[in-house]
Amino acid sequence: MFTGIVTDIGEIVSFTPTAQGQLHRLRIACRYDQTTIADGASIACNGVCLTVVASGVADGRDSQQRTWFDVDAAAETLALTTAKHWKVGTKLNLERALKIGDELGGHIVAGHADGIATLLSREDLPDMARFELSTTRELARFIATKGSITLDGVSLTVNTVKDATFSVLIIPHTLDVTTIGGWKAGREVNIEVDLMARYAARLTEMK
Repeated sequence: MFTGIVTDIGEIVSFTPTAQGQLHRLRIACRYDQTTIADGASIACNGVCLTVVASGVADGRDSQQRTWFDVDAAAETLALTTAKHWKVGTKLNLERALKIGDELGGHIVAGHADGIATLLSREDLPDMARFELSTTRELARFIATKGSITLDGVSLTVNTVKDATFSVLIIPHTLDVTTIGGWKAGREVNIEVDLMARYAARLTEMK
C-alpha cells in the first residue's frame, strides 16, 4: 500500500530478460539507504508496485556511492503499463511501501496501475502547470472533479473532467521532486483511479 507521495526519483541502469523469458529484470539506481531495503520489499516505480529481489551499492558516474535494487517485471506488467517503454536511463518516480505510523499525505494507492492515460497538453502558468489528459471511457467513469487520481505514482487532485478527458494542476514543488516536470504532450503515463470510486461504482451496480 502506498500514498502517492514520491520519495525519490530513480534511474534504470539495466533492463534485461531473465533466462526463462517471462520476466524482465530491472536494476534501478536510487538515493535510498541500502540497509533499509530488504529482499521482498515493495517499491512503487511510476505507480507500479514491484518486489525487490536484490539490492546493493555501487560507484555512480559522479564517483558517489549509489544504492541500487533489482525488481522483476512480468509480461503482463509490460503489456498493461508504460513499463513497455522503459529503457536504460528512464527516470522513475519511487515510493516505499506505507508503514504503520507513516503520514498519509496523499491518498490510498494500491500500486496496481489500471491502465494508461495520454497527455494531451501542458500549459505552464505563473505559479503552476496545467495538464490535460485522456484515458479510456471505462476508467473515466471513476474520475470525478476534486477526486483523487494517481499518475505515474503521484497522488493528484482532479481539476476538471469532461467525458474521457480530465485535467490536473501541478504546483512547482511537485514539478521539481517528481518526473512530472519533464512531461510533454504525447507522453503516456500510468493511471490508477481512486479505490473508493471503484467500490462506490460496485455498490451502485449491486443495487
